Amino acid sequence: MDHITAGAARIPALGFGTFELTPEDAGPAVEVALAAGYRHIDTAQVYRNEAAVGEALAASDVPRDAIFLTTKVWTDHFRDGDLQASVAESLRRLRVEQVDLLLLHWPNPDVSLAETLGALVDVQERGMTKHVGISNFPCALMREAAGIAPGRIVTNQVEFHPYLGQQRVLAAARELGMSVTAYSPLARGRVFDDPVLQRIAAAHGRDPGQVALRWLLDQGVVALPRSRTPDHIRANFAVGDFVLDDAERAAIDNELPKDVRLIDPGFAPEWDAA
Repeated sequence: MDHITAGAARIPALGFGTFELTPEDAGPAVEVALAAGYRHIDTAQVYRNEAAVGEALAASDVPRDAIFLTTKVWTDHFRDGDLQASVAESLRRLRVEQVDLLLLHWPNPDVSLAETLGALVDVQERGMTKHVGISNFPCALMREAAGIAPGRIVTNQVEFHPYLGQQRVLAAARELGMSVTAYSPLARGRVFDDPVLQRIAAAHGRDPGQVALRWLLDQGVVALPRSRTPDHIRANFAVGDFVLDDAERAAIDNELPKDVRLIDPGFAPEWDAA
């Protein structure tokens, strides 16, 4: 499995996401993912499936130190003290003493970023997480966060797929020494009906989802596909043995729109232009 290095973190480039998986679905899905070869599992407090993920990890034959585990702090726990207490609860639910990566799930303008990042760094220094990062931060907030906690932030997890260009975020992340992690990399299933991706997939004997993932991985982006279906979970992992040529990458870059945002709640920050 390929890895992305950012700061001191070595992140498996292909991970398994658990967004929108109920506890009943999350546990079996994580079990299938680990059996398929995934070694990066992503969850969050607000997903309400941390306990199910933790149970699946505990029951797995895969050693804990072989798994890169990520969770995210929800915005109502961003005050100093609240954040630390919420992470202790996440660790309890996940049945671990430490996660590998802890993210701020969304910006929260009602709490000073300096206070929140101070609490996040405190959690890291207490050994509750190996690495820290952010999620859904546009470029200006990325730069602000990097200035407050220099050298600490290893990734920015954002929506990223063939219909949403994130080149500004990707460029800023590289400048700041961060990685970028893509959630909803299959555009919530939209990629499977796309004729451009279907054409490229047919040339490789693949499916369009695998092409979308390969496109992201080829840019040095960490990708987190999610599925409830065992066959799809396994197919999404089987992207390491084919490559896209320049013409295929150009088709994805130029023939598909790059301004389709699928996750845009009312509390979202002002996004960077696509």
